[in-house]
Amino acid sequence: MNQILNFHTIPSCFLKNNKMKIISHLIISLLLIVIVLFQFSCNQSHVEDDSHNHGINNNSINNSEKDILNNNVGHKDGEIHLTKDQIETMKITFGDFSLIKINDYVSATGTLGLPPNAYSSVSAKASGFIKESNKYVEGSYVKKGVVMAYLENPEFIQDQQEYLEVFSELTYLQQELERQEGLVNANAGALKNFQKLQSEVNIKTATLKGIAKQLAYLGIKINRLSPDNIVERVAIIAPMSGYITSIKMHNGMYVSPELELMEIVSENHLHLELDVFERDIAAVKEDQKISYTVPALGSEVYEGEVHVIGKEFNTENKTVRIHGHLEDERPQFIKDLFVEAKIWLNDQTVQALPENAIIKDGASSYIYVTNNKIEENEIKFEQVMVMPGTVDQGFTSVKLLGKIPEGMKIVTVGAYYVYAQSKAGELEHTH
Repeated sequence: MNQILNFHTIPSCFLKNNKMKIISHLIISLLLIVIVLFQFSCNQSHVEDDSHNHGINNNSINNSEKDILNNNVGHKDGEIHLTKDQIETMKITFGDFSLIKINDYVSATGTLGLPPNAYSSVSAKASGFIKESNKYVEGSYVKKGVVMAYLENPEFIQDQQEYLEVFSELTYLQQELERQEGLVNANAGALKNFQKLQSEVNIKTATLKGIAKQLAYLGIKINRLSPDNIVERVAIIAPMSGYITSIKMHNGMYVSPELELMEIVSENHLHLELDVFERDIAAVKEDQKISYTVPALGSEVYEGEVHVIGKEFNTENKTVRIHGHLEDERPQFIKDLFVEAKIWLNDQTVQALPENAIIKDGASSYIYVTNNKIEENEIKFEQVMVMPGTVDQGFTSVKLLGKIPEGMKIVTVGAYYVYAQSKAGELEHTH
């Protein structure tokens, strides 16, 4: 009995430590059981619910077994297959291209341009100082003949003075010539004096006309010129009506004739400068209608027509320049604005398909074709890339970017269902 330990003789601190260890072991054991059960349940659901071959060693099965597991028996990657029942249910029908007259167009881009004769430079006709310049800014509209500024130079006074002096001398010489002519006719004068006066009159006449031309060039009118109305300044006149695109003068500035003071452009000569790609140029003819928009100014559509087809090929951009006239209604004038245009081709006969036969996927467009042969109760479809064009009365003009194999029919109704099946196949394969 002495060897038997009495429970009550065990120290309380010892019992307390043992209890803590037991509780810790129990918690760890429960956690391990939960983890094992969780893994087991996941593996069971994966095998029962997933069509992937997660629980089978890939090395122990052949390719056909993999196809069965992936629900793609006999199908290659990217192929589209529909059963006969699916085709009938979706009412998919087959056909070919239709040759119809459609108002097709050629796309072009360019600018609102101006020919060389639409530009005019404003410059001084002589050297001098700018005075009383009007407060124009770039974009201001001016009319032909308006005074834009004045040019001041003391030499203008000297030119007018010289003109008046020569005019007076010539008047005197002409009177003397008439008197000498009378004497010669009466045999009372010397012919030599008459001839000398005749020569002097001719010289003075030429001098006077030269000075008159110079004054007229400056804008000084000589028909009313007198010592009382001599001017020291001349006007700088707008050479044509239009918009000011640059200003390079100000009051007090000394200028010379070779300096451009302003540039004016006339919107009356505004036209389209369009670039057409090499592949489309053969379809473009003079007098074809053009519709165009100016994206910077909004979505309004304006009209024009082809006027001149350029004769130079741009080897860098592979384009030819087209010049187009504008109709009366035209956009706000801003030089060199970018435009997007359509050149209409006057009811061209083109190959077309119903609109719904063409499927757009991102930036690409496709049609679907088939040989309509049933193999294992399925019909295989192929995808062909196309470039859609003009839409008219439910039909879209089409340019093929790929080849259609011989004997193939085009899906003309129900192409969307074929497209959906192709996407379903892609998702099934990636899964």
